[in-house]
Amino acid sequence: MKLSDLSIARPVLATVLSLMLCVFGLISFLELPLREMPDTTSPVVTVRTDYTGASAGVLEAQVTKRLEDELSGISGVKFISSSTSDGRSSITIEFDPARDLDNAASDVREAVARASRSLPDDADAPIVTKDTGRNDVILWVTLRSTGMSPLALGDYAQNVLADRFSLLDGVSSVWVGGRKERVMNVRLDPVAMASRGVTVADIRSALRAQNVELPAGTLENSQQNFAARIPRGYDQAVNFSTLSIRRIDSGARVYLGDVAEIWEGEKPEDTLFRSNGQNVVGLGIVKQTQANTLEVVDEVKRAIIAQQPFLPEGAELTWTYDSSVFVDSAISEVYQTLMITVGLVVLVIYIFLGQLRATLLPAVTVPVSLISAFILAYALGYSVNLITLMALIMAIGLVVDDAIVVLENIHHHLERGRSPLAAAYHGTREVGFAVIATTLTLVSVFLPIVFMGGIIGRIFTEFAVLLAGAVAFSSLVALTLTPVMASKILKPRQAPGWMASRFDAGFARMEKGYRRLLGSELSHRWWAPVVMVLALGLITLLFREVSQSLTPKEDRGVVFVMVRGAEGASFERMSRAMGEVEARLAPLQQDGTVTSLTVRTPGFGGGVNSGMVIASLETWDKREPSAEAIVGRIRGMTRDVADVLVIPILPSSIRGGSSSPVEFVLGGADYDELYDWAEQLRRLARNNLGLSDLDLDYAQTKPELLVDVDQQRAAKLGISVTEVADSLNVMLGGQAITTYARQGEEFDVYLKGQQDAFRQLSDLGGIYLRTGGGDLVSLDNLVTLTEQGASPSLNHYNRKKAITLSANLVGNYSLGEALDYLDGLVREQLPDYAIVDYKGESLEYKSNQGDVAFVFGLALVVVFLILAAQFESFVHPFIVLLTVPLGLLGGLLGLYLTGMTLNAYSQIAMVMLIGLVTKNGILIVEFANQLRDRGRPFDEALIEASVRRLRPILMTAFTTVAGAIPLILASGAGAESRQAVGIVVFAGVSLATLLTLFIVPAMYRLLARHTQSPEYQQRLLEEALEEKPEG
Repeated sequence: MKLSDLSIARPVLATVLSLMLCVFGLISFLELPLREMPDTTSPVVTVRTDYTGASAGVLEAQVTKRLEDELSGISGVKFISSSTSDGRSSITIEFDPARDLDNAASDVREAVARASRSLPDDADAPIVTKDTGRNDVILWVTLRSTGMSPLALGDYAQNVLADRFSLLDGVSSVWVGGRKERVMNVRLDPVAMASRGVTVADIRSALRAQNVELPAGTLENSQQNFAARIPRGYDQAVNFSTLSIRRIDSGARVYLGDVAEIWEGEKPEDTLFRSNGQNVVGLGIVKQTQANTLEVVDEVKRAIIAQQPFLPEGAELTWTYDSSVFVDSAISEVYQTLMITVGLVVLVIYIFLGQLRATLLPAVTVPVSLISAFILAYALGYSVNLITLMALIMAIGLVVDDAIVVLENIHHHLERGRSPLAAAYHGTREVGFAVIATTLTLVSVFLPIVFMGGIIGRIFTEFAVLLAGAVAFSSLVALTLTPVMASKILKPRQAPGWMASRFDAGFARMEKGYRRLLGSELSHRWWAPVVMVLALGLITLLFREVSQSLTPKEDRGVVFVMVRGAEGASFERMSRAMGEVEARLAPLQQDGTVTSLTVRTPGFGGGVNSGMVIASLETWDKREPSAEAIVGRIRGMTRDVADVLVIPILPSSIRGGSSSPVEFVLGGADYDELYDWAEQLRRLARNNLGLSDLDLDYAQTKPELLVDVDQQRAAKLGISVTEVADSLNVMLGGQAITTYARQGEEFDVYLKGQQDAFRQLSDLGGIYLRTGGGDLVSLDNLVTLTEQGASPSLNHYNRKKAITLSANLVGNYSLGEALDYLDGLVREQLPDYAIVDYKGESLEYKSNQGDVAFVFGLALVVVFLILAAQFESFVHPFIVLLTVPLGLLGGLLGLYLTGMTLNAYSQIAMVMLIGLVTKNGILIVEFANQLRDRGRPFDEALIEASVRRLRPILMTAFTTVAGAIPLILASGAGAESRQAVGIVVFAGVSLATLLTLFIVPAMYRLLARHTQSPEYQQRLLEEALEEKPEG
């Protein structure tokens, strides 16, 4: 018994099945987490090695390279990148998404342990850490005060607010910026030290030996036990000034106060945080990987409100940058689009059927199918996000198709005079095969998307699986609930209303005209193949003309303005430059375009010569210019800021962060040659008006003082290179040597030379070291000083020395065009052995190109094989798949006419078109086979099948197109990605439907005359079995 027969015979069973799907679907929906995008985090492990006193070049050769050689043998590595600077090596290993992070980290530790045997003895042990996800700040909280000192304000932010926020559900960490740290400043006077025979090593040793708290055993008696301890005796500047350093030859003692100025205060300023023109302390909230952004932000905001009564007098606590605004607005927009789409689809069905009762069926079955899909999402650990909600929007036009096909055929049987029960039985039975065939076809189209790699693959896996699940459930509902409702709700043949009769009359004329055109068209055999060849030619042409990118440029309501100063620029110099940039951007805040400006120095992940401005934009409904237009305005406003390079960037929805979209990597064996190549490319690329903010991550412009130690002389005197480096590090750079306690908190004792004492190279002669014999020797006698330019870091990419050229895109210039342009320059200008690679968004774009082509080809093969199995023919699937080029032509034409790019979203829509347009061919071919089985002549069966399936074909096409219209007209947060999908679906389905009505019949007549239906072989078998054997 067929499923539809069972449902009609047992209507309560069919109804209960649908109710259970709804109940469990709603429960699943309520349990699913809400987030912006699917989880796209890759397992990342970092290896950090400190080697005090070692130059970047020494570290690169003796540490970084040796570690990379071992790490490269680990399985599942996606790429290895490293950055080596003076004293530190940092290696990042990103693994394939399928790799377990804990297992990957274990493999890295084993590789590091093997490599450690060959590392320098005086290098610190490598530290291996796991990175569980993106560390983007989702909310910046600012604290300011009119009554608190900067030190008190920083202490309150760190010890009260940061601690409280970090305990909230979903918060991973809290970054504190702009905090003035409390330290005991010890400013060493080199002249006083030399006159008293004191060295940096003497002072360091004295501080570490005397400023300690130590256990002193236990005193026991018959009544009590006392734990003895020696408390730390230094907690104020006056105490530290009496700390004994050493006894000199005269017998007198030298105290710390004799050779240093000591006071409790701020650590030398090296961080700046400003909000809307005022110095503040900023607290950046980083969420846990799986946490819901909206819930975490709401939790933090509630904590801020709850903290208000307990703030110190004059303190103000608020928030500035809030990433949840985009997420909340985008999800709200998608929900609205979902509701509008359902309404439009129901309206189209009513127009075609002209009966409220008939329209009620899909109005019920569509929500059942959509809600049921959440059961699958819950079982697979997915979330409710912008991608899965977009999948449901697209599913509306698909899940309604099965109900339409069944309902339209039942309606046809009612028109012929059958009772509702008989019409439901015969009508559903007649199209059951077509429903299953189209469902399997659609599911087979979406499932190959699961095999896509990279971030794009992980994002659209949820899209594909949820869409396939909704379609599968719609098939089940169409063969169970739809016939049951039809048998109970629909009435026997009755006179249609005025509107329905007018529509039916118009449609009858359309069918008559279509029959006439079809008869005329079929008399010309070769016109259809010619049209197909022309379509393929136009597809090739349009594919070259349409720009390509990873994702559309999205307006996320924020612009990140990256600021980079000259290498070696001081903090004071960068602070002045950041103030100038902030002043230039102030008019944007004054005219309402920008709601807040958050300024930070250093920038995230950058050095002292970097800064960042977060420009939070007014909401989408309250401003006219797009984020891209504002970026252009910012570029113009800051173009001539002296001393810095200002780079405004739109954050990416895929990778997040603040990297430029173009990251073009040159690899090789020699940095000098690589730098020449990179500079040559940058010089030529400046002529390309589509590129801006071209920058390199390597430049020999950092002022460097090369201290060449005479190691033989130093060895004779009993002085190690480490002693030389430590003394210079303390006197010139400053170093936290020990700590002191105040009110239960630990603070650093910060040792540094007097700034005025070291202004020129000759001043370094005032630094003395103690020989093995106890005498003092000036640094002049041990080292040779040379000024030179150096790169701040030496970078590797996939174990090769590498320099990255980064750039932003201007106007409609696409990422694909930019990378093709740079690839062309490499082919024309650089030697054949130059190695080219990509990072960030550029890498994802390049990887995505091959993946989409593979998925598209796999989907075609799978669909062909499934249709061949269903039709029991290799000819019929070929005819059906001829509709695919027609859909592609329409989709590309839509992108070309609207000026949109071919990106990840539109490419996935192209894959969807395979299923959307082939279902029309399936309906015609399947019914033509049925009529031929009933004995109708070939031409008559073909024309009748085409005319009889005209209404369901147009109904399904119009519902799909209606579902795409709200996507095309989308506005507000995240509209760009929805528009990309909507345009491809709208244009592709429209053109393919129009041409399918003529191409499929023509190709069927040309190729299928000698084919048979699936039932033909069954009849042959039955006849063979009925034959009686001779004798």
